[in-house]
Amino acid sequence: MRKIVPGTLAGLVVAALLAAPAFAATVSVRIEGDALTLLPRTVVTTSGQPVGKPGSPTCPGNSALDAVNVATGGNWQGVYDATFSSYSLDGLLGESHPIRGDRYWSFWVNDGYAPSGVCGVPVQNGDSLLFYSDCGTAACTSRMPLRLTGVPAKAAPGATVTVKVEQLDGVGAAPAAGATVAFGGVTATTGANGTAAVTVAGSGPEPVHATKAGFVRSATETACVTTGSDGACGSTVPGGTGTAGITPFGIDTTAPTATIAGLKKRYAHGRGPRELRGTVSADPSGIKSVRLAISRRKGDRCWTFAGGRERFVRHRCGGWKSFKIGDRADWSYLLPERLGPGRYTIRVVAIDKAGNDGATRERIRVR
Repeated sequence: MRKIVPGTLAGLVVAALLAAPAFAATVSVRIEGDALTLLPRTVVTTSGQPVGKPGSPTCPGNSALDAVNVATGGNWQGVYDATFSSYSLDGLLGESHPIRGDRYWSFWVNDGYAPSGVCGVPVQNGDSLLFYSDCGTAACTSRMPLRLTGVPAKAAPGATVTVKVEQLDGVGAAPAAGATVAFGGVTATTGANGTAAVTVAGSGPEPVHATKAGFVRSATETACVTTGSDGACGSTVPGGTGTAGITPFGIDTTAPTATIAGLKKRYAHGRGPRELRGTVSADPSGIKSVRLAISRRKGDRCWTFAGGRERFVRHRCGGWKSFKIGDRADWSYLLPERLGPGRYTIRVVAIDKAGNDGATRERIRVR
């Protein structure tokens, strides 16, 4: 399914990006062709400079195209389309799929459809970009990506490891039954719940990925197989000094830091804040979600703001409920109206993709 943002919206997005200062972001890029992986998941740092083809308009230095240009070494083909204020991606690393052909390059960000073209999507640290060859006409069948989770950073030989495979649909995920998981030289098939138990074999770094007919293979993960004393993966051999080994993926245990900007401690009647905004610090795992909670107290009565209903509802004093407001480093939320009289506790929680969460809160009063 082709996902294209109308030209007006895309133009506004690009205009906003052009007005913002460029920065460098560390993201991953993966490219899956018709028959094979053209670029395994590769971590790159964007140039922060405008990018485009000679004689054509450029895209912002913090755009997805900047990441593609760095990841492919400039080996991409496309034509700038003024209607959508973006380049079409007609070719990647020598494989051609023009946008108006039978197949095209589907573009995903963080396991979901990209909201715009490669010029209109800004990237931030930890983002994951996927491009894959997909069906563009009724004559062929569209395919969706697989996602593999549960792969440990290290595992002991002979241990049983349970991993999960999900099939994505652009907005969510479902268990992928009947998928094949390859863990080094060992394979296993997922059950109805999408999980598979794999008996670990080998030594040192071992690739792990999932495949299923009609779907795009998962990104290849790496697990380091070691007894803990065999010299593999940085372990030490008894009586020796050990080897440097390789740790393919470090474990992120540091939570991102969320901040709330621009609030005063006290506001006059009718002058309470309406827009809440702030930032989240860069995180090596990437930001999974930013959540907001607003509790209000007036006398001995308390309320909490319900995001889905966009209004305050009665709630026990001292408690709070949060709701997701996005996954961007610069966050903002516009309330339906200014905060009325009362004492408020505003709490923001940032959660990274490793499961770490960091919270901050501000207390204000509106007379």
